[in-house]
Amino acid sequence: MINAVPFMHMKRAFQDFEKPLNDAFQKFMSSGHYILGSEVEVFEKAFAEICNVKFCIGVGNGLEAITLVLQAWGIGEGDEVICATNSFVATALGVSKTNATPVLVESDEKTYNIDPQEIEKAITPKTKAIALTHLYGQPAAMDEIMAIARRHNLKVLEDAAQAHSAKYKNRPVGGLGDAATFSFYPTKNLGAFGDGGAITLNDEDVANVILKMRNYGSTVKYHHEILGTNSRLDEIQAAFLNTKLDRLDELNLKRQDVANIYLQQLNGIEGITLPYVPAEMSPIWHAFVILVKDNRRTDLIKHLEKNNIGYNVHYPVPIHKQKCYSDLKCASKSFPIAEKQASQLLSLPCDPYHTKDEIMHVCNVIKEFYRVSDI
Repeated sequence: MINAVPFMHMKRAFQDFEKPLNDAFQKFMSSGHYILGSEVEVFEKAFAEICNVKFCIGVGNGLEAITLVLQAWGIGEGDEVICATNSFVATALGVSKTNATPVLVESDEKTYNIDPQEIEKAITPKTKAIALTHLYGQPAAMDEIMAIARRHNLKVLEDAAQAHSAKYKNRPVGGLGDAATFSFYPTKNLGAFGDGGAITLNDEDVANVILKMRNYGSTVKYHHEILGTNSRLDEIQAAFLNTKLDRLDELNLKRQDVANIYLQQLNGIEGITLPYVPAEMSPIWHAFVILVKDNRRTDLIKHLEKNNIGYNVHYPVPIHKQKCYSDLKCASKSFPIAEKQASQLLSLPCDPYHTKDEIMHVCNVIKEFYRVSDI
């Protein structure tokens, strides 16, 4: 009998990798090389291959990755960068850290990703880039976005923090725009055991600038060519990521198995809208997000809590309603789609370590809430 289903099984994930992680730790400790060593180099090469790009640069976290890319493109004060308002705040914060202005736009009502039509409406002479998010592990509409960007001479940054190895028309994210950024926060599909991030791209000149920027503006010790910072992927986190990298696709497929159960079992419940996946997308299900209609999300959450089922809400406060962005011109605008999503979306348990029985239990508890006996 199943008594509880957590939102994520972090302990099971550790147990699955315990031996290789311990081996990696011992190898790292005995190496005597703890900053930008061979583990980072191995990871950067392997992750570049996964993303089908020439360069991968390991950095401190996903937020700094966004900032470093924009700075390397020369974006700064007086410039504008278009972002979706329904994403995690880090995408906009990365823009703000360059002293540029994030310009927030609506999301697509069906996919929850940034709406290409809204991007085009928001372009001004100050616009220099589009920073899109592949939200919940599903790629954004890249062909449309890239066509818009090329018409207006804009750079495109993929915030792929939730989309490790997701594919758009059989092409992996990370190499679909002009550059991409990743987070390896522990809850990500490819998660470290602390903070970590990476930048993937094909432009060698920009890559060389970022390599300097992440390391105090230097590639030769004590010689600092530009104003840089300290944002390096920790060698120990790279060692841990290297133990998990070969199994990324396997674990993503297990998330797909979880998603398939939900899609089958919850299909037809009138009070729920299930995720929509266009034919050209291959999502990795970083989150399985349902839309709870009729203002019943709070009641459903209480029902899940009563039955000891974990959940999450991504994201209850859109960026344009965050206090830190109250001074933006667009903060006073209405974003009805994003605001509806913020009030109705609910993330269900979905990771590679949930069993079929656990997910079926979650489905049965939801059916019970809607008084559905058989679908």
